[in-house]
Amino acid sequence: MIWGAGMTDILSDRTGAEATPCDMAAIFDVLCPMHLVLNKTGHIIHVGPTLEKIRHKGDWLGKRFLEIFALKRPRSVNSAKELMGVAGSKLHLQLRDPPTTNLKGVLVPSCVDGQQIVNLSFGISAVEAVQVYDLTSTDFAPTDLTVEMLYLVEAKSAAMEASRKLNQRLQVAMIAAEEQAFTDTLTGLKNRRAFDVIIERHLETGSPFALMQIDLDFFKMVNDSHGHAAGDYVLQMVSRIMAAETRVTDTVARLGGDEFVILFPDLNDIAVLKRIGNRIISQLEYPILFQENVCRISASIGTVFKTSNRLATAKQLYEEADLALYASKRAGRARQTFYHEGLMPSSGA
Repeated sequence: MIWGAGMTDILSDRTGAEATPCDMAAIFDVLCPMHLVLNKTGHIIHVGPTLEKIRHKGDWLGKRFLEIFALKRPRSVNSAKELMGVAGSKLHLQLRDPPTTNLKGVLVPSCVDGQQIVNLSFGISAVEAVQVYDLTSTDFAPTDLTVEMLYLVEAKSAAMEASRKLNQRLQVAMIAAEEQAFTDTLTGLKNRRAFDVIIERHLETGSPFALMQIDLDFFKMVNDSHGHAAGDYVLQMVSRIMAAETRVTDTVARLGGDEFVILFPDLNDIAVLKRIGNRIISQLEYPILFQENVCRISASIGTVFKTSNRLATAKQLYEEADLALYASKRAGRARQTFYHEGLMPSSGA
């Protein structure tokens, strides 16, 4: 029996009612469900209900306290006598057998036969312990703030998860909005805004590239003869052809109307660009059928090089490509002109 007459007498004096030894054990199990009772030799003679759930009491009863728990602080305690010497001090403990949960505790002497009471708590390990040992609110004393802390942790976790999901949705929405802002809605190609960013990025790196400006020939006739729906369909077909005739690393953009532009990174080979330009012109000259209407167009192209040792602005490159483009138009359309020094608005190809 754990509780002696002295303790029951004290309880009787304070409450005015008779208390039994069994009542005292039950009271401590409710108020301190994580307590242990040690005898004067430091052996465990009683285990609180929550500790029973952690380890079956048969695993602990009769064993020395220091066999079950490693005392991390104070470190100088190695015997029952030394353990009694730290009564009232905060103890930092760890279960020796896995799972090696960390606990905090305090030891106080009882009035019975040299017995000691050790009350334990999980401290900051409470969240982990609840998961490992499948604990519920009934495993803690009604006044234990651990339960409130766990509710707060759970609420915070739920709030953080909700915040994370919201941030993900916002990020997706932001990316989608940015993508939409940089995309030509009719053709799915990059728009003028996106292309300006891309060309500036290439100018900043100093890497060489070629800029090809393309204007559709006879496109106005398609709109005038067959309507804007036919014109929109033709622009969509044109975008597919240009995408098919370029590399994944190239950027094809629609600047507006029937104006297109292509940026070719690390490509300064005139022969290669001639072949690409000729293929684009050839493909665009095939008749395009729209609702039994035959749409015929072609393309004029102006191309300019930006070499690695040449300083140039985006505005300058656009103007040079434009000069070359209109040189192609004046020369009879359906051809490509490369910009060169001395090419003037009134000059031919």
